[in-house]
Amino acid sequence: MSQNMRLPEILSIARRDGRVTVDGLAAHFNVTLQTIRRDLAELADQGRLERVHGGAVMPSTIANIGYEDRRGLNDAAKAAIAARCVQDIPNGCSVFLNIGTTTEAVARALMGHRDIMVLTNNMNVANILVDNPNCEIILVGGLLRRSDGGLVGTVTTQAIAQFKFDLAVISCSALDEDGDMLDFDIQEVGVSQTILKQARRSFLVADRSKFQRRAPARIGSLAQLDSFYTDTPPPAPVLAACHGWGTQVQLGTPKASSG
Repeated sequence: MSQNMRLPEILSIARRDGRVTVDGLAAHFNVTLQTIRRDLAELADQGRLERVHGGAVMPSTIANIGYEDRRGLNDAAKAAIAARCVQDIPNGCSVFLNIGTTTEAVARALMGHRDIMVLTNNMNVANILVDNPNCEIILVGGLLRRSDGGLVGTVTTQAIAQFKFDLAVISCSALDEDGDMLDFDIQEVGVSQTILKQARRSFLVADRSKFQRRAPARIGSLAQLDSFYTDTPPPAPVLAACHGWGTQVQLGTPKASSG
């Protein structure tokens, strides 16, 4: 069976089950794992599926995919973005890292930094940085979102408003053609907006897949940021807009692809 014939059937299975796996599709079509990975990559490039570790899921416009699936999505790109981002985070500064698997990659990349204070509403970030003895960690309070260890809500925004930090490094769930940062959880959006308001400088870390997604709630514009760290150049209109806004676009190149 040719790829042109497999792709519609893969989409049909994904719509029915919500998720497809590389192993399951290889057995279904009696083809190699490499063939299925190419098929899923093609569908992901078209924005029709979203790659996760071991397979793919249907893209959503109203609900985020699960945390464990997000952790395995474009992990090499996230590591490269994080490595590039921390080059611009000096020792001896205060930095806020919000909820997201890419900001968690930034936390891992900060393990060699000294005399830094990291504020976060992400329990995973705090747990990662526990192993850096030269990092002071402030975990802000709020409503615990068990699905991903995030703290959100009014208590969180009120706690963040008590601080003024040198840098904010945030992530988002989607980016649209207008250069707007989008998310799924209204409470998380309010937290991200407060983080940006309390930061002297602001960075966004987001891989190329965010341009293939849609989410309903607006955090703000790339125009509000000092730098945007990603793994491939954004679409031409967004890149031109960033240049006009004075938002620096910085690229981190993955050493190897994931999945």
